[in-house]
Amino acid sequence: MSRYTRLLTLSAALLGSSCYDFHQSGPEDPSAVKTPGTVSVTVEYRQPNGCLGASGCDDSVVFFGSWMRPGGQFRLQRVEGSLVWRGTAREVPVNYPPRDDAYTVRVYDPHLRDSCTAGFQAERLKLGGEALTRYDGGGCEFQVALVFIDDNGQGHNPY
Repeated sequence: MSRYTRLLTLSAALLGSSCYDFHQSGPEDPSAVKTPGTVSVTVEYRQPNGCLGASGCDDSVVFFGSWMRPGGQFRLQRVEGSLVWRGTAREVPVNYPPRDDAYTVRVYDPHLRDSCTAGFQAERLKLGGEALTRYDGGGCEFQVALVFIDDNGQGHNPY
């Protein structure tokens, strides 16, 4: 073996036995992203007296929430002997205390189909026991109520 080869072999052996460990102390994996919790929320809507539609007045009231995926709306059940409709929105992401925009909610009420609302309504609506009083989107069919939902399923009107 030549002198040059021996020197190269010796250098490789010395360098190979003392490899630098690039890992410094600290976590191996990134910290987990904390996702907001979800809760079930009671929905209650009081239907007005009388029906403004020529037909379909016996149809169900349907609830819509901005957190829902398209097609996620659901029918409320009529409380027998009253004009109240109830249901439960499941897996609603918690957004209270406010960290972002309030959710928008509304119902489709067949009693109001022939009014300027075209059946879409945000008045007389309760979410998580809170009577909603803040509205957006103007009147008629673009009206929505604004709400925050806490981790107990209680609704909160925006400030």
